[in-house]
Amino acid sequence: MASRTDASPTTDTMESLVQRFAVTRRLSLDLVAKLSDADASAQSMPDASPAKWHLAHTTWFFETFILRDHVAGYRLFDERYPFLFNSYYEAEGPRHARPHRGLLTRPSLDEICIWRAHVDAAVQSALPDLSAAARTLIELGIHHEQQHQELLLTDLKHLFAQNPLGPAVWDNAIVSEVTQFSAMKWVKGAEGIAATGHSGEGFAFDCEGPRHEALLAPHALASRPVSNGEWQEFIADGGYHTPSLWLSDGWAWVQAENIDAPAYWDGDRQFTLSGWREIDPAAPVTHISFFEADAFASWAGARLPTEFEWEAAAAAFDPHGGQQLDSAGPVQPAASDGDTDLQQMFGSVWEWTGSAYRPYPGFRTAPGAVGEYNGKFMSGQFVLRGGSCATPRGHVRASYRNFFYPHQRWQFTGVRLAKDL
Repeated sequence: MASRTDASPTTDTMESLVQRFAVTRRLSLDLVAKLSDADASAQSMPDASPAKWHLAHTTWFFETFILRDHVAGYRLFDERYPFLFNSYYEAEGPRHARPHRGLLTRPSLDEICIWRAHVDAAVQSALPDLSAAARTLIELGIHHEQQHQELLLTDLKHLFAQNPLGPAVWDNAIVSEVTQFSAMKWVKGAEGIAATGHSGEGFAFDCEGPRHEALLAPHALASRPVSNGEWQEFIADGGYHTPSLWLSDGWAWVQAENIDAPAYWDGDRQFTLSGWREIDPAAPVTHISFFEADAFASWAGARLPTEFEWEAAAAAFDPHGGQQLDSAGPVQPAASDGDTDLQQMFGSVWEWTGSAYRPYPGFRTAPGAVGEYNGKFMSGQFVLRGGSCATPRGHVRASYRNFFYPHQRWQFTGVRLAKDL
């Protein structure tokens, strides 16, 4: 659940909340504006969801936790929808199986958009009279929808990549002015006792706290994420065929899945949301698993940073900067020619860390269904930091903890190296 005070929002905060709610809900619709009902209904794998399911689930969230629970007399738009569009909230009862979301050809995309409009109007009408607790949940819902906007894009990319026609969501592509990646440098990181985790100011997910102390050993971070060109060198040197570079589970995964390149690569081209494009050697490599990131680090004579090393370094940077999602349009990591020692700390690609996704000291889940948001997933996953080109701007911060299983790579995941000093 969100970390916020219990005090009622000020007028300025209320105006901001109304505006951010409207902008967030609008962006979701903009992202699917070019899709047909068939595009929005298909599901390419169990980890992904149809685009219209994302639109519906985020609407279910607001209708359930705001309108149903905090607005007297509100009646559900359709009594059948909670079963279809609940994701994993056990406290909310049974639900449609995740791997079968692509079978929901009804309701149609248009019908879901009508439902969204109904819920949006009801939330906006109710907002002035809502309690501080309910407004806190709206804040959580906004950030929840921003997460689903990124998932919508990555799920859609995976879906379109299965089509031999190589369809594009956007015909125009990201064009970087940087044609050659800069030399990788090593930047000495902070050491000693460091405060880490959310400080309590503004919004944060529960897994970002409590703030606590972490010990940082002498180390250095790479000045930028690993590039496509460097990954091509790893491939050429037999990186995917050298078992000594890989964790045992990673090597088993490589062999079982016949992995020999990042996801969406085919020779010198890669699939993007703008269709098939030539691989840009200067851009950050993306769609790699934790296993691949760790193997590359071994090949490079380095390691993955801990999440605390990463956070200590990122604290000096603007989390709203870098290549992040501002509007519906082409989405693909691009190279940067920044003039800071550390480049692209936020945006472009999520950066794998070597840290397991586990609770911080003193962590407690929130009561009720929203307590299921993060805590119950703290097993078997690894932390990523920094956001990506598909992350809505304003969503991440230095303490933000994303998390995925080590084999997953359909998200815009990359890697920044670290080493001991």
